[in-house]
Parts: sequence; C-alpha cells; structure tokens
Amino acid sequence: MTGQRRYDSLRRTAQALETRAEIARAARELFLARGWAETTVRDVAGAAGVSAPTVYAIYKNKAGLARALADAADLRGDVPRLLAELEDPAATPAGQLAAMAGFDRRLFERAADVILLVREAGRGEPELATVYGDGRRRADETRMHVFSSWPEGTLRPGVDAATAADVYAALCTIDVYTTLVSERGWTPERVEAWWRQALARELLA
Repeated sequence: MTGQRRYDSLRRTAQALETRAEIARAARELFLARGWAETTVRDVAGAAGVSAPTVYAIYKNKAGLARALADAADLRGDVPRLLAELEDPAATPAGQLAAMAGFDRRLFERAADVILLVREAGRGEPELATVYGDGRRRADETRMHVFSSWPEGTLRPGVDAATAADVYAALCTIDVYTTLVSERGWTPERVEAWWRQALARELLA
C-alpha cells in the first residue's frame, strides 16, 4: 500500500471540510452562543450567507448540523497540514508522532469549547453523541494507519498498532490538555512538547 493510498481517508476528510467551511464556522458560532436546542437550520444558513436549501443539501437536517460542529473543530486543527506532515517522504516515526501531537494541540487550543459542548450535549442528545463517537473513531483510524505503516521493530516490544493507538488515546486527550493548561498553568506549546516526548518514550523501540 502506497503512502498516498494509506491516507486517502484523511485526504477525503480534508477536501470535504474545505467545502463545508463557511457553514461549519457559522454553526459553531451559533451553537456556542445559543445552544443546540435554540439554533435552527435557517439561522445557520443566514449566518453563513447561503440559502437554507444549501445547508440541507450538505447536512440534510438539524441532526446533520451536529456534524458541522465536528467539521468546525477539525478545520481549526488544520487537517491539510497534518496530512502533509504524515505523507512527507522524509517523515520518521518520531516525526509522525510529533505531527499528530501538534494537530491535537492545535485542535484543543482552538476548538476545546466545541469539543466539550458536543461531548456534554451528547449525554442527552443521541445525534451529538454519535458525532462525538465518530470523531473519536476517525482519529483512531488515522493513528492505526500510521502505526501499521511503520517497519517491523519500530514499536516497542509487546506493543502492536492497536495497543499503540490505545496508549495515544489515553495520553492525548482534551481532559489532559485542559487540566495542564487551565489548572496547572502549562502553555499549549509545553503540552505538545511533553506529548511528543511521552509518545516516543512509550511507543518507540
């Protein structure tokens, strides 16, 4: 499997995000300002400068608008940059870990409010719970692609790709990020640097 094919899923995500950018940004602003229950498709269309049928064509219904929140968050993390860094022919496993840690830092730094809103609202809204779960699944798929592409012997003895994805998911979470930044006074850059070191230490032989 070539490097380009390996990241086809991530590339398709990046392309789709670009086409939905304006609607996603409008949805983000309105959901945060008014809440999920008080925001309508027409509200989002007006804020995005498009017609309501355009929003329906992309997101289908209000439940689909929940996905605009996830799109808005991913845009702020800069998926195209992550894709370029992962596919760089000169990228090493340590460099790919650093690229993923950098994406997560940007994502949490710029869109923590959206992620937390989706997660918390999802406790009572099945649509949002699905959106949050889908986001976690896509992240796991990308990590599995990366870890599975590495030559044998790259990962520490006893650590396979699935375990590596579990370790990554345990370390690089929004809860770890917000605890260190909001409660412990770390800078986002310091969190990212620690993630890079911790991931390399825990995963690489």
